[in-house]
Amino acid sequence: MTEKLSDATRGPLLDPLFSAGWQVVEGRDAITKTYKFDSFVDAFGWMTRAAIWAEKWDHHPEWSNVYNSVTVTLTTHDVGGLSALDAKLARKMESL
Repeated sequence: MTEKLSDATRGPLLDPLFSAGWQVVEGRDAITKTYKFDSFVDAFGWMTRAAIWAEKWDHHPEWSNVYNSVTVTLTTHDVGGLSALDAKLARKMESL
């Protein structure tokens, strides 16, 4: 079962993501980032690739797309905050 990140695991899992532009969502135990692309097609293609991984891992982002940008928010609703799954999906999104 997935567990909420402990204080001891937050730094090692989240600090590299903060260096990549992820930010804590104010008032929530969640992280967010906005990705910018050259076009709508590029943004939608990236979302499609990310969606395949999200479905495979049964961990789905909150996200929105406006033309060439995609804003992603990650949290694990089942545990009421951030889990290792959020860090894993954020790392995958960074690699796409």
